[in-house]
Amino acid sequence: MDKANLPTFSVLPRHVGIIMDGNGRWAKKRGLPRYKGHVEGAKTFRKIGEFAGDLGIQYLTFYAFSTENWSRPPEEVAAIMDLFRDYLRELDERKAENEEKGIKVHFLGDRHGIPKDIQRMMGYSERITRKKHHVILNIAINYGGRQEILHGVQALAHEVEKGKLRAKDITEQMISDHLYTASMPDPDLIIRPSGEYRLSNFLLWQSAYAELWFSDVLWPDFTEEDFVEALRAYEHRNRRFGGV
Repeated sequence: MDKANLPTFSVLPRHVGIIMDGNGRWAKKRGLPRYKGHVEGAKTFRKIGEFAGDLGIQYLTFYAFSTENWSRPPEEVAAIMDLFRDYLRELDERKAENEEKGIKVHFLGDRHGIPKDIQRMMGYSERITRKKHHVILNIAINYGGRQEILHGVQALAHEVEKGKLRAKDITEQMISDHLYTASMPDPDLIIRPSGEYRLSNFLLWQSAYAELWFSDVLWPDFTEEDFVEALRAYEHRNRRFGGV
C-alpha cells in the first residue's frame, strides 16, 4: 500500500499480537509441500510488519514457532529453521534501513533447543537494534504462554526461597515483570487468521483484556486490507476492562 495513501484511524492499538496460522493448509490446497506455505507466510510476515510500522503501531508480536511445533515432521521443522536463518541474515543486510525506521527486534521464548547458530544470530540482531524504540518487533520462537508463566513463577519462587521476597507480597505486576514481555504494554488486539478461534498458548497472561479478531483467510493470503479490517473492528470496540 502506498505510504501517501495510508488509512487513518480514530484510535489505534499500541500493541498488536498476530498468530501466523494456515501456512501448511495453504500449501496443501495447492498440492505443494508444507514448507512452501511457510515460505509464503514469511513474505506475509514481512509485508504486514512493515505496514503496521508505517501505520504507527509501536509494538508488534508475531507468533512464529511454538513449543509444540517441534512435533511436526523433521523436514518441516528444518525448513522453518532455515527461514529463520534467512530472515536473520536479511536483518543484518537491512540494518541501515531498519535503523532509519527505528526498529528494535526482540525474541520471546525459550532459546534452549534452538540451533546454536540461530541463537547467535538472534542475539546479534537484538544487540544492534537495542537502542531503537519507534517500532518494537517481537518474534515469538519456541514460545509457549504456559511455559512463560511457569518460568516467571519459578523465578519468583527462587527469590522466596532465598528470603528476598515473601510469598504474600507477590503481585500481578511482579509476575508481569518476570515474563518475556517485561516492560512492554499488554497487547490491545490479537489477530488470528486461518479460521481457528483460539489463542493456542499465545500471550495467555498478557491477553487478559485484549480484543480478539478472527479471520478465515490463511496467513499466506493475508493482506494489508485484511489488517485494516481488523484495525477497523478494534476502532469500534468499547473496551471497558471489566467496568461499566
